[in-house]
Amino acid sequence: MIITEYLEQNARLYGGETSLVELNPSEERDEAVTWRDFSLIELANPGTPYRREITWRQFDKNANRFANLLLSRGVKKGTKVSILLMNCLEWLPAYFGILKAGCIAVPLNFRYSSEEIRYCLTLADVEVLVFGPEFVDRLEPVLPDLPDLGMKFFIGSDTPDFAESYNQLVTYCSFETPPVRLTPVDHAAIYFSSGTTGFPKAILHCHRALTAACLTEHAHHGQTRDDVFLCIPPLYHTGAKMHWFGSLVSGSKAVLLRGVKPEWILRAVTEEKCTIVWLLVPWAQDLLDAIDSGRVNLNQYYLDQWRLMHIGAQPVPPSLIHRWKAVFPHHAYDTNYGLSESIGPGCVHLGVDHIDKVGAIGKPGYQWKARIVDESGQDVARGEVGELIVRGPGVMLCYYKNPVETQEVLKNGWLYTGDMAREDEDGFYYLVDRKKDVIISGGENLYPVQIEDFLRKNNKIKDVAVIGLPEERLGEITAAIIEVKGGMTCTEDEITAFCQELPRYKRPRKIIFDKVPRNPTGKIEKPVLREKYCGSRLVEAQTTR
Repeated sequence: MIITEYLEQNARLYGGETSLVELNPSEERDEAVTWRDFSLIELANPGTPYRREITWRQFDKNANRFANLLLSRGVKKGTKVSILLMNCLEWLPAYFGILKAGCIAVPLNFRYSSEEIRYCLTLADVEVLVFGPEFVDRLEPVLPDLPDLGMKFFIGSDTPDFAESYNQLVTYCSFETPPVRLTPVDHAAIYFSSGTTGFPKAILHCHRALTAACLTEHAHHGQTRDDVFLCIPPLYHTGAKMHWFGSLVSGSKAVLLRGVKPEWILRAVTEEKCTIVWLLVPWAQDLLDAIDSGRVNLNQYYLDQWRLMHIGAQPVPPSLIHRWKAVFPHHAYDTNYGLSESIGPGCVHLGVDHIDKVGAIGKPGYQWKARIVDESGQDVARGEVGELIVRGPGVMLCYYKNPVETQEVLKNGWLYTGDMAREDEDGFYYLVDRKKDVIISGGENLYPVQIEDFLRKNNKIKDVAVIGLPEERLGEITAAIIEVKGGMTCTEDEITAFCQELPRYKRPRKIIFDKVPRNPTGKIEKPVLREKYCGSRLVEAQTTR
């Protein structure tokens, strides 16, 4: 099946049932408002209500309306259409409308600066943009540099002069399925790499990859029509959307929560009867910290139906999962490994039956193969560290307009991930670190993730990042940037004493108390830290926080 056919099937079979709910806790009114089966113009009235929802039938109709709007404007198959929106009820119908028109969807990170927006729209040859009110000020300065950006559709009220009202235009478009034939090999989407190493790369995928992601996610987590998926991460990222694909396959409800406060997450699970929640590491830590501090009382929430907590997008500290299972012993736990280049999560998958392997990312996922290789591409011995490479139906076609970097990571059908890993005696893979993040100190390879996992066992540490600092004699030394939990104090001497359990060569040589920056998908932004602490002489570390 083509991914749009799942949506059309759900509209036929479950048309009157809820497909998507949007929750806006920061916009809560005295009386919650629910809209069902209203037109898009009504869904975007000024003032966002606390709760909005649409059915599967309306989801499909709204997607068709946008597809027919694009076709009425003369777009051709393969035209790039970008989405620059916060998570909202219009996001996924717009995405599917782009696909139904035969166009290529180009989601953008909602944290991009004006310059990053200009760069990505130019790189991807975008001709049509759908955007929301949060981005008007960022778009205006760069519009003169985007002559190929012909159509600009605005979702919301007070449409700016340089755009047209999406809400008004789609109201008058047909909600019938457009007459566009799609095939598995048609180009479907361009996603951008997370950009933690500079300007992001454009990752091109075909429809076969999107469908494969649906099947992989559903095979891993077995979503049924009784499940309710709580989606918190940004939809522009492959991870959030591909986990939602399990709801698409099963025809089950999903909830888009705009906010990450622990109280909001637990309230959403309670009120919407969520059964599956995907969290990023910082959010899971914040939730546990709120419970430990007494700020959150679990007795105020109904959580019995919550069956699965899965987590990913970055290495998951084993100490975090042990804490989680102590608080939520009845939750199944799972983690997925993936990249935007491998269409999101699932190319390596732990599985809910392997809680004894906490710390591992798992085995090759459904429809996937994986290996660990050395610099020459030969398999390393089990237990040795090498680069993880994967192969499967979700591997990207290429880095768009970048053949040199494409050839560096795609070799004989295998995607070279840049992640260093090892395999245990049972065939489970463990991430060691990013290849580019390995610290070489005095000729010894040090893997920051291993040191970070150790430091997170300290109950005063909220977050930690380990980087290499230049040093004349050893080449590099390790520095631990430590973010202390709120209300606590910590000193360099305490951390030094705590690290005595580590082998001497793994102990951090510098202790720096600072906030650990993370991008919207939870990955530590180590280039930001390197620029801050390696670019010039280190400022004397603050010893309390």
